[in-house]
Amino acid sequence: MFVVDTWKDYELIDCSRGEKLERWKDIYLLRPDPQIIWDNGNLREKYKNINAHYHRSNKGGGYWENLKETKETWTINYKNLTFNIKEMGFKHTGLFPEQAVNWDFMNNKIKEAKKDSNKEVKVLNLFAYTGGATVACLSAGASVVHVDSSRGMVEWAKENVNSSNLSTSFVRYIVDDVLKFVKREIRRGNKYDAIIMDPPSYGRGANNEVWDIEKDLFNLVKLCNELLSENPLFFIINTYTTGLSKEVFTNILKTTVLKKHKGKVYSEELVLPIKNSDLVLPCGITSRFENE
Repeated sequence: MFVVDTWKDYELIDCSRGEKLERWKDIYLLRPDPQIIWDNGNLREKYKNINAHYHRSNKGGGYWENLKETKETWTINYKNLTFNIKEMGFKHTGLFPEQAVNWDFMNNKIKEAKKDSNKEVKVLNLFAYTGGATVACLSAGASVVHVDSSRGMVEWAKENVNSSNLSTSFVRYIVDDVLKFVKREIRRGNKYDAIIMDPPSYGRGANNEVWDIEKDLFNLVKLCNELLSENPLFFIINTYTTGLSKEVFTNILKTTVLKKHKGKVYSEELVLPIKNSDLVLPCGITSRFENE
């Protein structure tokens, strides 16, 4: 497993009874997490510095309860990257801190490739959300095509790129259904040196297209294989879908990308260490193809 322990502005303080207490720079948030089925006491009672608490609703969704004055938006830094954080619906903040291990990986692979050949490295980021991976790749000197079906998320990604003082001339933002965009790119003959995707379990595209990871992921990866350059750097699938083993995603990359390109495929669980504890919190799976 990949233990993500390189943050300074983010910290997982404690976990108990389906909730986690986190520090986002100087803001403390209490949020639900279905993986936390153990009991370590009532976090609301144990900690008095909580700024906001997200409550789930039995009818779906939920709401934020602000216990102390909390900014509408604030920034946190990861190394040279800057991200804008907000209290979103459905408990989110616009960033998944466990992805830092992938940002480092992408950054290193791109820098190594540019040092060896000094050529342009083209990256395709699908289901790109608020652009954590986009910012990481741009900071390493790559050009990025950022694709998401939500205009709001794409605008947020632009904020993160600007906050990190990165050149906007090397990124294209596309609001579109991922599958439709990939098919058009194949017809155009475009190629990419790296592909990243963070597919949801279920979702809807820009024009209400339905996405189901169990039905649609393999076909999407197979199509994306046609977009890879002759010697691609990496192909990354991130997933938070429960019930699917990491070996499922290893098998998908082995039966698609590895059949066409030389390299290695592996999958690992992403985990965050819990402060002052020997416990870790599982936070999804990352599967990678990388060249050798």
